[in-house]
Order: sequence, then C-alpha cells, then structure tokens
Amino acid sequence: MATTRPVALVTGASSGIGEAAAIALVEAGFAVVGTSRNTAGLAPRDGVTFIGLDVASDASVASAVEQVIERFGRIDVLVNNAGFGSGGAAEETSIAQDQRVFDINVFGVFRMTKAVLPHMRAQGSGRIVNISSIGGFIPIPYMAAYTASKHAVEGYSESVDHEVREYGVRVLLVEPAWTNTSFEANSIQPDLPLPLYAKRRDFFEQYMAQAVKDGDDPAVVAKEVVAAATDAKPRLRYAAGSRTRAVQTMRRLVPARMFDRQIRTINRLPV
Repeated sequence: MATTRPVALVTGASSGIGEAAAIALVEAGFAVVGTSRNTAGLAPRDGVTFIGLDVASDASVASAVEQVIERFGRIDVLVNNAGFGSGGAAEETSIAQDQRVFDINVFGVFRMTKAVLPHMRAQGSGRIVNISSIGGFIPIPYMAAYTASKHAVEGYSESVDHEVREYGVRVLLVEPAWTNTSFEANSIQPDLPLPLYAKRRDFFEQYMAQAVKDGDDPAVVAKEVVAAATDAKPRLRYAAGSRTRAVQTMRRLVPARMFDRQIRTINRLPV
C-alpha cells in the first residue's frame, strides 16, 4: 500500500505532544502512523493510523518499523516522542527506577533511530526529530534522572546528526518547556522516599503541577515538529514556545553564578 505522500512515524502518539504532532503532520500532507503501547480502542483518527509499539523492546521496535515500510513503502520522518517523567531527589530513586527512565527516554530513542536509519540511508533522505525538553540544557532539581535522560538525548542527537548528514539524513531536536499535558500525572514517584527531602519535593511537585497547567498548548510544540520535518534548511534545535527561547538566551548570556542562583531561587533552595 505504498503512498505518494511522505510518511511520518510518531511514537507516543495517543495523547499530548505526540497526538498533536501526529495531527499537525497529517495537516502538513504526511501519511502518519502513530504508536502506543496500548492500542486497544485506538481506531484511526484525524488521519492517523495506529500500531502497537513498546520502545523498550528491541523486537517491538523492529516489528513496528517493518510494518510501516511494508504498508507504506517508506519512512521519511521519525518523531521520537515516547517518554515519561520521574520525580524525587536523586537519592530517593533506585537504580532500577533510573534504568527504567533511561530505557524509555534514551534507549527508546536509540532503538528507533537504529531501526529507521538503514531505510533512510537507502532512500537518501530522512528526518529524525527527537523531542527533548527545557531539561535537556538546564538542571531541574528533583527531576535528576529525567533531566539526565534529556541531556543524553541532546548529545546523542547532535552526534548522530554529524554521522548521517552526508547520507541525506538529519537528526534534529525540538525543545518544549512546560506543556499542558498529562506529563506530571504520568510521572513516576520515587520508590525510596526520604523524609529529609519531603518538604522540598512537595514544593517542587506543586510548582510542576502549576507550571504544566499554565504551560503551552501541545500545538505549540507540534508546530515546531512540522518545521523540523519540512524546513528546506533545518536547524539542529527548535525551541518550542517563548519560555524555552527565554531560558536559552539566559543560559547563553547570564553569568553562571547568577544563573545558578536563579535556579535555586525558583526551586526555593538555600542560596
């Protein structure tokens, strides 16, 4: 069932940023396949075809990519959106919990990238768009594992982009700030909570809940995903929303000591 339209594969497309990105890509003229770990009750909607995919499984990733190629003949854009948050102080999360965060947020990106690259290289073109975060370039206390995972995605994306650019493939980053989704509700809580961190952790959770509630609409991020997928001369990084752009400017221009103090003030940590 090959198509003359460009084909986009979007992971974690059943809700939030992934859903908005999938719909925006349909509107931009793509044939879009969205993925979810649980596809029960997920019929095609808004032009998006759904298939099951667990990015933590090598076999599931390989099967999903092959399904898309068999049905549509090609993959032009991969949007690596699947992921989740993790709260609590670093000392409050077990290594097993940290590994789970990395298995989805980081190795999920690795698996998907490795699966589509041979096909994109063979066709001489392709875009891999990785959803990073404002936490990919600043510290976020009480989200250390999640922040580390997004820093890892940033380094991986930039490095692989240099490797594959000569073959017509680009690896690009979209960096949202807080977005009005179910992100906070779906974040995992620390499995080894300690009383001495409870006060700071509780404040951070309240701060995050409000920041997400007041955050950008997912459509703001979706717009940047489409730009990354279609720009004739793409940028390596696409800032999604005014808050990301403001923080990027601060990180670049504000002295390190002052920036550090601001991070601590925002999070009500002693300065």
